[in-house]
Amino acid sequence: MDIVYLLVTIGVAFAIAAIITKFEIPVLREKAGQNIREEGLKSHYSKAGTPSMGGISIIVSACVTSAVATAVLGCSWKSVVVIIIVFAGFGLIGFIDDYLKVIKKQNEGLKAGQKFALQFIIALVFAIIISRFSYYGTQVFIPVANVYVDFGFWYYIFVVFAVLAMTNAVNLTDGLDGLASGVTVPVCLFFALAALIGGSHLPVAAGGTCAEELFFASVCGACLGFLVYNRNPARVFMGDTGSLALGGGLAAAAVMMHMELFLIVAGLLYVIEALSVVLQVGYFKLTGGKRLFRMAPIHHHFEKCGMGERSVVAMFCGFTILCCAAAMLMVIL
Repeated sequence: MDIVYLLVTIGVAFAIAAIITKFEIPVLREKAGQNIREEGLKSHYSKAGTPSMGGISIIVSACVTSAVATAVLGCSWKSVVVIIIVFAGFGLIGFIDDYLKVIKKQNEGLKAGQKFALQFIIALVFAIIISRFSYYGTQVFIPVANVYVDFGFWYYIFVVFAVLAMTNAVNLTDGLDGLASGVTVPVCLFFALAALIGGSHLPVAAGGTCAEELFFASVCGACLGFLVYNRNPARVFMGDTGSLALGGGLAAAAVMMHMELFLIVAGLLYVIEALSVVLQVGYFKLTGGKRLFRMAPIHHHFEKCGMGERSVVAMFCGFTILCCAAAMLMVIL
């Protein structure tokens, strides 16, 4: 595939997301104003009432663009259908949760057990489908060593964990204006370019299809289009609708390319955000109430340390670009 097709795909997704976001903001403002937690940062109180659930535009844009681009370029329609189902499925879970919290004013939204069960079902079904129909079956590609290891039965556990971990890590990252969408842009661009220029040692060179490549390009463009209105000061938030969809979609497409371990490098910021919460909770329980960070996830810790919201987002996006550059070196070498 030529890079021109990727750029066109990104551009189309950008335009669709920007247009939809512009028109959904007044609609969401009437029905879906964001509630700000009382225990949250005082500097965020001014965000109260900002419309949430804006991730709808990202989902629609990415799904439409990737599906049309796949059909036009003759890529595997089966691959893009599977990715879209997982992407939209996690988005639907987030939408239901947002609907209950923001519109129905039920503070809890979906109960933790309900949310986990729905996510688990989608991840498990996806793992079974991939293991049966993918080129490499239950094999996992190990970067740097450039070898394939057959996980056998453990592959299902591995994929389910990867999908659930990435989904909730992106969800935790979505806490500042433009953070989740801004960080996701370079991650998606990395995977799209990796499929385009990667060496023959990569699994995508043998078993991948251009459908995954086009999906990543579509999500990249959709996030850029959403950023037009989500950058600080945000006029709209993506909500769980967008963050759960992004996490599930990224994980699903990476797994289908058998490049899931590259997510740890390119998406290291997501990992750090999730790990900061785990460490905070664990340390709090072990020490009887002491805190490891001033506030978790870690982006709030930096705010508590005096950094402005824009500075934190810029720092995290810059860090992610460096991580993606490191991942690209792994691809090239």
